[in-house]
Amino acid sequence: MIPDTLKTRLTEDRPMTSITLRMPSDVVELLKTLAPLKGLSGYQALLKLHVSEGLRRDEAAHLFGPAARLAEALRRRGVEPKLIEAAAHDAAA
Repeated sequence: MIPDTLKTRLTEDRPMTSITLRMPSDVVELLKTLAPLKGLSGYQALLKLHVSEGLRRDEAAHLFGPAARLAEALRRRGVEPKLIEAAAHDAAA
């Protein structure tokens, strides 16, 4: 089952917002060098690509990783959701 948040991200006409991000000059220069080698129009496209890949990886680990599978198994076995949430919070701390 695909989560609704993922379905939303698959649409092409999502609203955009501008941000300001301070980065070391050498990092920006490296992005500018690598972007055309990856077939991208510019460094901002490469930066967005890296951010998106990292977010997808982190989200997958959070939503479908071992901790999420354990929480789902506990829910199926009748463990109270508040107890699962408290245990997850304690484990993350």
